[in-house]
Amino acid sequence: MASQQDLQELLRLLTMARKVPMMQAMAQIKSLQALELRSIRQISEAPLATVQTAINDEKAAKALQSACKAAVKRGDLGNSTTSGTKRPASTSDTAASSKRPKQDFMSGPVEMTPQELESSLELPINTDEERISQTAIETNRAPLVLAFAVELLRHTMPEQPLSSRLSLSQAVVSANSRTKAVSIGLEKGPSAEQEGFGEGQPRVRVMGREIAVLRRSGYEWRGDETVGSQVKATQNDDKTQTGTQSSTSTLTASYTPTQTQTQIWSTSSPITLKSSTFVARATSISSPSERRFLLQSLLASQPNLKSATHNAWAYRLRPPEGSQASAWGSLMVREESFDDGETGAGDLLLKIMRELGTVDTLVVMSRWYGGIMLGPDRWRLMRNVVTDALGQRLRKAGGEVQLGGEAVWGLDLEAVRNKSSGTGTGSKYGGGGGAMTSVVGTSIHSPQGARTYLLKSFATASSLPPSSTTKGTEGKETTPTKKRKQKTLKEIDAEKEDNLGLVLGALRIVFDSWADQLDPAELDRRAWAWYVAVRPDVEHGPGGWGAKGVLRLQSILDLKRREGT
Repeated sequence: MASQQDLQELLRLLTMARKVPMMQAMAQIKSLQALELRSIRQISEAPLATVQTAINDEKAAKALQSACKAAVKRGDLGNSTTSGTKRPASTSDTAASSKRPKQDFMSGPVEMTPQELESSLELPINTDEERISQTAIETNRAPLVLAFAVELLRHTMPEQPLSSRLSLSQAVVSANSRTKAVSIGLEKGPSAEQEGFGEGQPRVRVMGREIAVLRRSGYEWRGDETVGSQVKATQNDDKTQTGTQSSTSTLTASYTPTQTQTQIWSTSSPITLKSSTFVARATSISSPSERRFLLQSLLASQPNLKSATHNAWAYRLRPPEGSQASAWGSLMVREESFDDGETGAGDLLLKIMRELGTVDTLVVMSRWYGGIMLGPDRWRLMRNVVTDALGQRLRKAGGEVQLGGEAVWGLDLEAVRNKSSGTGTGSKYGGGGGAMTSVVGTSIHSPQGARTYLLKSFATASSLPPSSTTKGTEGKETTPTKKRKQKTLKEIDAEKEDNLGLVLGALRIVFDSWADQLDPAELDRRAWAWYVAVRPDVEHGPGGWGAKGVLRLQSILDLKRREGT
């Protein structure tokens, strides 16, 4: 039986080395598994005809088997003992496999779990400011836009997993590149979006551009947080955690029962990350005057909330029947919120409630601060617990529910248009490796393609001209005393990956420095101006299309917020 490592190695070979789109790669692996070809070694040792039967393309089958043989020869495989016919198998194993289908990770449709997919897309990050300040890279503009967008989305859409941020960022690059191509005369005619493709799809704004997106229904992703653990601070006692201060919200007011009715609260599973714990509760509310009583009754029933560092709350109420428009406004919903020291929490709670169409509901989000700053992850965690609590008692205000906190893909509208016209090609703009097809058959920007584009795009700027000769002091050509050793392809790729980590590290430092001072909309607006300020200089017009220039990473660090600004 093949291991999970075999699957990952084969998937990596198909998507990274062979540049096969993820969905197509998984379909090929499923076909190979049906013929008992479950590892790179097994494919390399199998008859070519068997591989062709699985792939259904003679040329592609030959190329795949050659790549597998090369991988085996290089010793790129892990320590898995799965090695085709060379692996001894017991009689009981053989008998068991013939009696029933395998039900482990390798059986059935080959799919990566959300955690495995996100792990496979991890990007390097290096926030060493000294190294960053001393680094100069050579790149063209498109991958820099991509890097800006990926880091920006950590703050403006923190609920989105890395796969979604890469897809959305590639959509920005593609749209920006096509606009540039039109402006310099390399492209004519309306874009796919102008022709109506993507009509009716939800849209998000990234670096000032409206991007059509596709909901990833059912995709549940979480970071490194622990969900549902019985955290002492929230479940077992009401002692304040070390290094935190108790909430000063209205929840801590003395409670004198004035009503005898029992109020039912729906409660989320607690989520813990880096010793910070989040939990949310929601209940029904019928008038603003009930808010104080409800909060006090919650405190009476859950005394451990006194130890919370923050107890933010928000409610939304439909206008009472028969109310005058002059008092409430036409079709307006009454809203109120309180941060309790968790900056922006009240506004986030209201935003989530609006997205879900929730009314006549009061929600309380409690946080026990663990002493470690969470950065943009706190927005995602707050959204998760609030959505969890509200999901148990949604009451819709009417009308279509807009895009909420679910994961999304960036739609490749140019690929959608090409597919509809029969050309079948993806977007040719932005260098992101083309489109891939989602589970519903719509072309989306591939996160794997975007990641690969980033990894190959940031070379170290040359300190010497490429010529092997230099000018001496009298103007005569002389040969350098020591010829620079030519780097191997592997060394060049490692250097580019290291440079990418420095680029993303510089951007993270900048965005993190401004995140608590600017709201997401303003941060998004400024991001494009920051990119324009540091992008490499290239020739204007068609001659500069795809051209590379030098980018000194210190120029990115110069965008960092200074104390007192």
